[in-house]
Amino acid sequence: MARSKNKAAKASDVRARVQSQVVRYALELVAEDMAVTLMRTARSTVIKEVQDLSCALFDRDGRVIVQSSHAPMLLAGSTLTMREALDALADRPLEPGDVIIANDPFRGGQHLMDVMMISPVHLEGALIGYVGAVAHHSDLGGASPGGVAGGLRDIFSEGLCFPFVKLYQAGLENRDLFAMIENNVRAPHKTLGDLRAQAAACLTGIRRFLEVVGRFGLKTITDCNDMLIAETEARLKAGIARLPDGVFVGEDTVDDDGVSDRPIPIRVKVEKQGERIVVDLTECGDQVEGNVNCPLATTLAAVQYGFVVALDKHVCPNHGCFNIIEVKTRKGSVVDPERPAATAARTNVSLKVQEATLMALAQMLPGEIMAPSHAQISHVAFVGTEPGTDRAFIYNDIFGGGAGARPAKDGRDAQDTHLARFMNTPTEMIEHEYPVRVRCYELVPDSGGAGTYRGALGVAREVEALTDKVVFSRYGDRQKFPVKGADGGGEGRPGRFVLNPDDEARSLKSKGVDELRRGDVVRIVTPGGGGYGAPSERRVDLLADDLMNGKITEGHIAAEYGEAMLDKVKAWLAGGIAAE
Repeated sequence: MARSKNKAAKASDVRARVQSQVVRYALELVAEDMAVTLMRTARSTVIKEVQDLSCALFDRDGRVIVQSSHAPMLLAGSTLTMREALDALADRPLEPGDVIIANDPFRGGQHLMDVMMISPVHLEGALIGYVGAVAHHSDLGGASPGGVAGGLRDIFSEGLCFPFVKLYQAGLENRDLFAMIENNVRAPHKTLGDLRAQAAACLTGIRRFLEVVGRFGLKTITDCNDMLIAETEARLKAGIARLPDGVFVGEDTVDDDGVSDRPIPIRVKVEKQGERIVVDLTECGDQVEGNVNCPLATTLAAVQYGFVVALDKHVCPNHGCFNIIEVKTRKGSVVDPERPAATAARTNVSLKVQEATLMALAQMLPGEIMAPSHAQISHVAFVGTEPGTDRAFIYNDIFGGGAGARPAKDGRDAQDTHLARFMNTPTEMIEHEYPVRVRCYELVPDSGGAGTYRGALGVAREVEALTDKVVFSRYGDRQKFPVKGADGGGEGRPGRFVLNPDDEARSLKSKGVDELRRGDVVRIVTPGGGGYGAPSERRVDLLADDLMNGKITEGHIAAEYGEAMLDKVKAWLAGGIAAE
């Protein structure tokens, strides 16, 4: 009898787990439908092409259940913003059709340009959950066009900061708020269109969420949500169990803050004892005057990302990710700044936190973690007036660089960052929408670090202004301190911004603002990734293949691998020797 009961209990547990996965994918499809709605109805290329966005579903307690397959860094932001929203709205409950707008970096947000919208989901008059969408907007006012200028000194210079207010009430636009926004942005036809697209994504999410509830039943959805969160937490804790006890440290450096030339230290200390892991960030540099300060939401995302990909990259990214580690920060530091710190360029700190976390994990998991990547975002904006009109244009673009080499493979060339996973902006779309010409878009030879496995190549794009008085604002990093290699691998080459590379070339600051004239060309070069393993162990045929494909030059082989290796490569290409 006992054996029969145990067998029945196991069968019931298997059915419940299968059901939870079916519900998971049904809910993830809702989040993906929200994202598709947002991309198809948005006006700005940074949303519809780059896909700088994320959509998520929450339970009635504000816990993330599923997230769309876009920017991992926005998971922590969604969770913290939702927590702050529930507190802010405790005395004014949301009604069906309401859409809340928020982007405060000091109340769970990322930076001002990443706007979050939240809508409640009601069933028969009762609140059953929430849907949320985050998207990067091309312009929200502020001192610099495009919202991406390095060197801004406080949050007030960066644009509009929304508290938790209703952009839509009962499905209708809040006309007063829309009017206020329209009066404070440079390209209202773009910004207002993107806001409406984001609200449409939330309203789509409500409808599709209710369809899933109707298909499975509310109790089943609730039970499966609990199971999915518990499963994520359990699987990550199982991964922690195989990590060694001890103290492990990863370090990286941010070039500067765009105001001074002082480098900013990033130090991540991982302390593991039994089932407890504490990630200590208190030794990171102090809050700075420039706008690279990284709000807590993005800092947490950087640490969580490292542990999730190291422990079990196939888990459902939900609230369970928040329960596995303790993260210690210091208020007033660059990774946990205090208001009114400027935060627009915060990714160039968060990505160093991510890399330092992965460096520490590489010591805990030898041979399992890739070499450091470019760990920066070169975010640029070209802003001006469309020729023959008085209408503003804002061309925002985001560039990645070279990924780190893997323990048994070369790095992937021209990759975005771990935390963002943005898409490429097609040249045809750029030239169709904006008065600029893309003169080239190419891989940068020799930019990847040497090694048994080569670091990936960075990218370069040259953009020519086709009209006068174009404001070129940007922030980038990794232009002073190159990407480190791993296990004896070589460094990746730093990036740079160059004005008029073919005619009196002038290097530009990595964070700043300049005005371009018609015919001026900006060359944007991003860093390469670090190599993995000793260069002396690299196979001759791999070097020969890279040389034939223009990824490296003979001079690079001679300098990084030696003259003798160059002779072997030449012999290999001539058909004289076998691969080693």
